[in-house]
Amino acid sequence: MITKVALAIAIMAVVTYLTRVLPLVLFKEKIKSNFIKSFLYYIPYTVLAAMTFPQILFSTPSVYSGVAGLIVALVLAFFELGLVTVATGAVIAVLLVQYFM
Repeated sequence: MITKVALAIAIMAVVTYLTRVLPLVLFKEKIKSNFIKSFLYYIPYTVLAAMTFPQILFSTPSVYSGVAGLIVALVLAFFELGLVTVATGAVIAVLLVQYFM
């Protein structure tokens, strides 16, 4: 049991290390292509969205309350309100929809 856990941790450490070191090894010169720069710039946002979007919809008992929270969060974020305000508004929207359902 302990060896399986240790092996899993070692594999995860190697994979994490490789993903951080490989770009340094492969790209020795500064990246000049604007397309590649913009592609690499948006990768973290894309991964975060792909990981969180399904949970936004299915973390509540009803998909409708999740959609309501998502819409409120998008509207508040569009108006460039702070993170706490956006999160609080989304939570309140979910609670209100859940309460009235």
